Amino acid sequence: MPQHHAPQGLRNILRFYTQRRLLSIFLFGIASGFPWVMIGSSMSAWLNEAGMSRSAIGYFGAVYVMYSVNFLWSPLVDRIKIPALTQWLGQRRGWILFCQLGLAVTCFALSTINFEVHALTTAGLIALAVATFSATQDIAIDAYRIDSIGEHEGTVQSAAAAMATSGWWTGFAGIGSIPFFLSELPGWDWATIYKGLAFIMLLLTSGIWLAREPYTNRAERQFNAEQRYIAAAVSRPSLSFSLPLLGFTLFALLALAITRMEEASASQWALWGLCVLAAFALATRNLMALERHTNGSASAAHTPTSHTLIRSHHRISAWLIVTMIEPLAEFFRRNGVRFALSILLFVLLFKVGEAFLGRMSIVFYQEIGFSNAQIGVYSKLLNWWVTIFFSLVGSYVTMRAGIIKGLFIGGSAMALSNLFFAALALIGPSEPLLVAAVIVDGFTSAWSTVAFVALISLMTNRAFTASQYALMASIATLGRTLLGSYSGALVDWLNGNWALFFVITTVMVLPSLLFLWSIRKPIQDLEQAGKNKQRNTENGEQT
Repeated sequence: MPQHHAPQGLRNILRFYTQRRLLSIFLFGIASGFPWVMIGSSMSAWLNEAGMSRSAIGYFGAVYVMYSVNFLWSPLVDRIKIPALTQWLGQRRGWILFCQLGLAVTCFALSTINFEVHALTTAGLIALAVATFSATQDIAIDAYRIDSIGEHEGTVQSAAAAMATSGWWTGFAGIGSIPFFLSELPGWDWATIYKGLAFIMLLLTSGIWLAREPYTNRAERQFNAEQRYIAAAVSRPSLSFSLPLLGFTLFALLALAITRMEEASASQWALWGLCVLAAFALATRNLMALERHTNGSASAAHTPTSHTLIRSHHRISAWLIVTMIEPLAEFFRRNGVRFALSILLFVLLFKVGEAFLGRMSIVFYQEIGFSNAQIGVYSKLLNWWVTIFFSLVGSYVTMRAGIIKGLFIGGSAMALSNLFFAALALIGPSEPLLVAAVIVDGFTSAWSTVAFVALISLMTNRAFTASQYALMASIATLGRTLLGSYSGALVDWLNGNWALFFVITTVMVLPSLLFLWSIRKPIQDLEQAGKNKQRNTENGEQT
């Protein structure tokens, strides 16, 4: 069957979605979504029952900042090999297992917290460690997903995105419903429940054994890039030394700005912004100057004579440049500065409204009178199956209609779905209305997420899969987590007016849809180019 078309017929569709690589992506998706239970819905319920304020619960969500800044260390996942694990399992699977073991340990540490004895800061630091392992695991899992799909199989990325989304919601909502049921049983406090969550995390490592390490020529491409920069470093050593220093400076400034955002003044933000722009501009200038020397001197790095001239510090500089600078530089060089910035701005804006809703949804359900068991059934279990179904439907439609239409359908419906929650706030704890709200929200979230993930997967270069995908995913998460952490403060500022809160979250989606319309043409051209490459590859194989 030509794979540049969506599969036809129920049997072919089932065979298509049950490929071993797609099932592996589904299992990794479960492991990716499950940590959000530890620091998300379960933690919100635990903090709420412990008597914490809405603002404290909202600010506690700032630990999600690790998902926003994981691009800072994502190049290491592309380049560094974990001793023993990488040799045994491969680059991607080795990193995934390392992070999963770290998640189990830190989740167990959370189970030792007693909020009557320990300060909230202690729980926050442990949750930060959970978020760090989880964010790193996401880097490796996303890279595994993209690497598992051939560059000539562009349409399959939508199916992979659907399996990843379905898996994520299985971990977050399906398994995430268990704590709420257990909390209603006698003898099950939240500390005991968290010990169970740590055990479940250990069970989720089983996905490692079904997966096969994807084959890529990533190492060869990175080696060739290093050789070009080594050769150029011989003739321009000052430039080769300056780039890693500028890269470290740029990353340090970004990390400082994000981690100190709550207490930063407007003047500090302006200063940090100017420093980041200056470091980025200088790094870009020096990189372009160095690249002008790579074309004429790249072959020199491979000759025996030139090897005697190349010192170890040139190799170190080249390694650092390819690790830290080249992934970002290649992204802007390939797409052009204007389009690259447009893509990054879109991913920042797209999920902001959904983040405000999601962060406070558990608190909202509890405040208007729903029990933990009802929350588990409707918000978790029902939403889980709705999301799986519409993820698969959305991926199939996206394969046929294209990414842009998928984003518009999902994004528009995502904005309108928030109005169901506004109605729920006005009417009260109505189970039929809750069911309607959960179904509509699950449909819109799943559909938009599949198209969104397919888009940013399409934008990556296979030599720097982890780095470039993490950059875009981090920017997307930045809008959802850092801005979403103020959701509780917004409800307090509205004096608990939940209906108005959900109307505001509806409006938040509209700017991203307007912006998407302005950049639709280059995205459609890029998607069509991928389909043409896929069709040409299949025609060549048939010949």
